[in-house]
Amino acid sequence: MSDKVIIFDTTLRDGEQCPGASMDIEQKLEVARQLAAMKVDVIEAGFPISSEGDFQATKIIAETIKGPIIAALARAVEIDIKRAGEALANCPNRRIHTFIATSDIHLEFKLKKTREQVLEQAVKAVKLARTFTDDVEFSPEDATRSDLDYMSAVLEACIDAGATTLNIPDTVGYALPDEYGAMLAAIFAKVPNIRKAVVSAHCHNDLGLAVANSLAAVKAGARQIECTINGIGERAGNAAMEEIVMAIRVRKDVTNVHTDVVSREFYRASRLISDVTGFAVQPNKAIVGRNAFAHEAGIHQHGIIANTKTYEIMSPSDVGVERSEIYLGPHSGKHGFEAKLKELGYNLTAEQLEKAYQRFKVVVGKKKQMSDAEIESLVGDEVYQAQEQFSIDYMHVVSGGTTVPTATIGIRKGGEVIQRAEIGVGTVDAVFKTINSILNVPHTLVDYTVKSITGGTEALGEVTVRIRDKNSAIFIGRGASPDVIEASAKAYLQAINKLLTLARPAPGV
Repeated sequence: MSDKVIIFDTTLRDGEQCPGASMDIEQKLEVARQLAAMKVDVIEAGFPISSEGDFQATKIIAETIKGPIIAALARAVEIDIKRAGEALANCPNRRIHTFIATSDIHLEFKLKKTREQVLEQAVKAVKLARTFTDDVEFSPEDATRSDLDYMSAVLEACIDAGATTLNIPDTVGYALPDEYGAMLAAIFAKVPNIRKAVVSAHCHNDLGLAVANSLAAVKAGARQIECTINGIGERAGNAAMEEIVMAIRVRKDVTNVHTDVVSREFYRASRLISDVTGFAVQPNKAIVGRNAFAHEAGIHQHGIIANTKTYEIMSPSDVGVERSEIYLGPHSGKHGFEAKLKELGYNLTAEQLEKAYQRFKVVVGKKKQMSDAEIESLVGDEVYQAQEQFSIDYMHVVSGGTTVPTATIGIRKGGEVIQRAEIGVGTVDAVFKTINSILNVPHTLVDYTVKSITGGTEALGEVTVRIRDKNSAIFIGRGASPDVIEASAKAYLQAINKLLTLARPAPGV
């Protein structure tokens, strides 16, 4: 049986210290409920001494949330520890997490204390914390820049004083993975009573190595990892819980450990944190980013259609995502396009598919990406229409505030192209008049409507045109394009083609 790695979530404490990420009490309670639903082992609810709001939030979470251990942070000073103990007083499953810096740079410039004074203060803090709970965690702040022998002595003394968890924080994200792993291995070798406590890793992401360092710590023997949802936290953030848990799960052949976290809640948790903090999740964010299970490249789409394992090392459902997404963009191939159409319910002939695909390549080259609604409109525009007698060979339109709207259009019938130019009261009017001048097909324009299929300035515009022939039969044309003028011309010509193809003579004629 593999060892369990304890997941210690500090989203509500270290994560909330991220500039601009503050949450109110109700939001913190909502996040805590989500973390409990995920079966996180420890929730660091706050830093009670920092403010009355943080004290109240920690107290309410401690009294409300059942299941996880609820932790409160405290500096290694009496007033902090007593305040943390007060906040956790009614929580049966509680932990006090106390800390003091051990690096020489912090001792000299921040604490202005000697090594001996800091060691004494750390021990005193742990002993005081033990009067409030049997579960005490101690952290030597800035561990990765601390003298190893001195820090090891502090750790040994804190275990003797009653600490049950020893956290080794890379407070400023300074360490490299091999270096951090080697430091933890050295701690296991140097601290004689180390096996009496759980060793924890708390890594920051200043060099983008928080997750890598956390995994190196697990390899070295750490059995608790401190992390946050989406990796939020001070400066460049913390190790991301979703990345750590899924790395452990996907590579269990290498890590040989497990967690109890319910990973299918990750996507929901990620969106919740994004909502309450206002921090958007980057599209390429591992595990929970919008593009984490999205495929646009034709080669990748072909592979995914054949077998998802070709380009996905985990199932989207494992992290709460409904399914993989095939995004249609300039790099998509016909396999991906066909798969998307089948997903949308279309079964096209080879000829229809080729026609729709060629039109797609033209449109997506302008838009860069197309939504499902735009794909459906394009298919209806290009495939489900009457046999064309006429098609637009080219079109040039001129318009502006002081320019008379003019359209020059070439329409092809068989091998012949007929060209005309007309003016109108507006650009669309000029286009329609030019088409009428070329075709000379009697009809009446009944209705012309334009709508945006999706939002944004690059949205695909859909135009619907209704015309009536001399027998009062109605013919509908539809056109879709990022260019509304082009869509209008296509819709109008499609309606006329339908009139010519489908019209029946009046009764008695």
